[in-house]
Amino acid sequence: MLADAGCEVTVWGRSAEVVRQIADQHRNDVYLPGIDLPESVTATTDARAAVADARIVAVAVPSQVARDTLAPLRGALRDDAVVVSLMKGVELGTDRRMSEVVAQTLDLPDERVAVVSGPNLAREIARHQPTATVVASASPQTAALVARAVASSYFRPYTNPDVVGVELCGAVKNVIALAVGISQGRGLGYNTMATVITRGLVEITRLGLALGAQPETFPGLAGMGDLMATCASPDSRNHTLGGHIGRGMALDEAIAATGGTAEAVKTCRPVLELARRLGIEMPITEAVVRVLYEGLPVDQLAPMLLARPRRSEVVTG
Repeated sequence: MLADAGCEVTVWGRSAEVVRQIADQHRNDVYLPGIDLPESVTATTDARAAVADARIVAVAVPSQVARDTLAPLRGALRDDAVVVSLMKGVELGTDRRMSEVVAQTLDLPDERVAVVSGPNLAREIARHQPTATVVASASPQTAALVARAVASSYFRPYTNPDVVGVELCGAVKNVIALAVGISQGRGLGYNTMATVITRGLVEITRLGLALGAQPETFPGLAGMGDLMATCASPDSRNHTLGGHIGRGMALDEAIAATGGTAEAVKTCRPVLELARRLGIEMPITEAVVRVLYEGLPVDQLAPMLLARPRRSEVVTG
């Protein structure tokens, strides 16, 4: 997207083979088979060289390795560089959002950090299928800079000052998508899917509001928009992994069968810890944690949610 918008782009990667293919053939058949990358994209295995002259540094690594990956880059960025988190998770052990991990690890003020989140399934974007996204930052100037850098005929960025809300939507929607995948793996239909999605948005909103997020964020692109895409698409790794578990696979088997990173596997526990610390009810998230880590049979996930005490839908808190 950056290249299509006119930026010069250097990709950092750990695999020398993948890096060579990106630089020499402008392909990445491991992660985006059949997709031609822009000619202006190059790649390197040297992370410090990749960021040395960059005005914008986009971080797209699994959330639980972000701190270790970024630590060697402390002090290597330009004084005016902006760091953009594309990561969708909450750090285990600290319950920190990814923008907080980025700022702390790289010793950056919040004004030099942005997050991007929305209905942005990678394969669809790589095929130039139209979509929109949200760029959030404490600095309007930083958000505008990043938005200009990615805007193209098929990708429409909107800016938003609500970093907390945008980031939590991106993290927790993966947990809800995993729950949807489990239910569909058990053969449950669209009524169940719609119920889990709708009540999942309630959970995301509760947590976000308790942390100071803006209510307008949750029915928008980063909230309901991303939730719908992730819960419905077969390209969603979290939905796919949930489907494998729903069909009877053990967690390790489901991870191997899914391939890539399904962030909900690691994110569900710190999200639940954060919710408990704040006194927020998140029954879908709790059910996912119990299925993945506490031996709750998958057949009991949906009944467990429906067995909760009856209440008014409009009750808040």
